[in-house]
Amino acid sequence: MKNLLHLSFIPRSADAGLLLLRLWAGLPMLLLHGLPKLLHFDEYSKGFLSFLGLSSGVSLGLAVFGELVCAALLIVGLFTRFAALVAAITMAVAFFVGHDGALTGADSGELAYLYLGIFAALFLSGAGRFSVDNALLRNSQAATIA
Repeated sequence: MKNLLHLSFIPRSADAGLLLLRLWAGLPMLLLHGLPKLLHFDEYSKGFLSFLGLSSGVSLGLAVFGELVCAALLIVGLFTRFAALVAAITMAVAFFVGHDGALTGADSGELAYLYLGIFAALFLSGAGRFSVDNALLRNSQAATIA
């Protein structure tokens, strides 16, 4: 009974979990947030948040970098910790500044809050075995040994 409750009959893989997390967060971030901002940049920039004295166009460009470029890097697992850090900072600004830290109500930042947690976890953990980062690391270690 204990094995059934712990699901110990299912193999554990933190690496598969990290791949799933990267794909689960990266794909919708890229397709539903970053890409529309890039494709409709002029429309978005008119009413976009102006942050730290930056123009709305520059703020939007930074958001596109975090939501599109960094999401793509996370999906493939390339420069994962850097991409996750930038994406987490983007989501922190969206949550704390764009949504005033609200988790409920009409201007809820709940989604930005969830993305922030996922990207922070990926920043701390790295990409895992199923990533370009890992392949590059293995290749560079093999080259130094040979």
